[in-house]
Amino acid sequence: MKGLILSGGRGTRLRPITFTSAKQLVPVANKPILFYGLEALVESGIREIGIVVGDTRQEIKDAVGDGARFGARVTYIEQEAPLGLAHAVLIAESFVAGEPFVMYLGDNLIRAGLTSLVDEFRATAPNAQILLARVPNPQQFGVAELAGGRVVRLVEKPKTPASDLALVGVYMFDGHVFEAVKAITPSARGELEITDAIQWLIDHGRVVVPRVIDGWWKDTGKLEDILEANRLVLDTIDRRIDGEVERSEVLGKVIIEVGAKVVQSTIRGPAVIGKGAMIENAYIGPFTAVGDHATVRSSEVEHSIVLEGSSITDIAGRIESSLIGRQVSIYRSDAKPKSYNFMLGDRSQIGLV
Repeated sequence: MKGLILSGGRGTRLRPITFTSAKQLVPVANKPILFYGLEALVESGIREIGIVVGDTRQEIKDAVGDGARFGARVTYIEQEAPLGLAHAVLIAESFVAGEPFVMYLGDNLIRAGLTSLVDEFRATAPNAQILLARVPNPQQFGVAELAGGRVVRLVEKPKTPASDLALVGVYMFDGHVFEAVKAITPSARGELEITDAIQWLIDHGRVVVPRVIDGWWKDTGKLEDILEANRLVLDTIDRRIDGEVERSEVLGKVIIEVGAKVVQSTIRGPAVIGKGAMIENAYIGPFTAVGDHATVRSSEVEHSIVLEGSSITDIAGRIESSLIGRQVSIYRSDAKPKSYNFMLGDRSQIGLV
């Protein structure tokens, strides 16, 4: 059985971060989102993994390499444009080479992992197995209608949902899916939709089995979703202090990586402080991830993600619910006359108090 991870999306809802970084490489608890999917596939026994890449192909390749560090062998499959999930399946046909496979959207996180679901798919061998989760807002997702334990209908973002069961970004297929994706036509938005391909399987008598997952699932396409995923992952960590702590209070589940230094500060977990980071005369509140070689000095940060190499210095108010990119500098200036000085990229968001 093989794995197929989709990492070709442009991440428009996460701009300006994704102007310079692939959305699948934005870190959650200081680990790129994409790595969680790779690890989940490997843990389920899948070693041959294809990654569909687009405009950010080189960045993905640089981060993942040949897959050896994950215990896998990775093949890159180039998609010339984001033409739909079913199109990504279509261009991976030669890689799959007739084997059943798991398709995993590279910006998704599933707490429970995939091992039991992959084992079940191997044992029962349906034509497709789709993962579902109950959501409070099904009109924003592809929704499944069930009858007698089978999927009978899929509707993409219905105005009046027939259920609260949303399609999670993980699918398992045998070779019949290629027959389906070759039979469907592009949707109104010009893409080959995976929901249309699965509906084709259903309409042509193929067996499509639903599995409702336990625990949380997150599609990290928006800022609030990334922050929530960061919160959920940090809530599962164990305390580990490998860096230096001087005259500081470290409370609860906190990871301080090697080379990090915490001086005269308070850290309340769950939180993670990356390698070589500097926390001085600062407060790091719950559900915060500070990246490698970042600095927080004489400032307060809570429920936020600070990416590697960034610096936050002498900020009077508390920074909350924020995603701060790489090599960003936020500081207070005492120069006169007092004024705000910004250098911001397209679609940046600033909240002032």
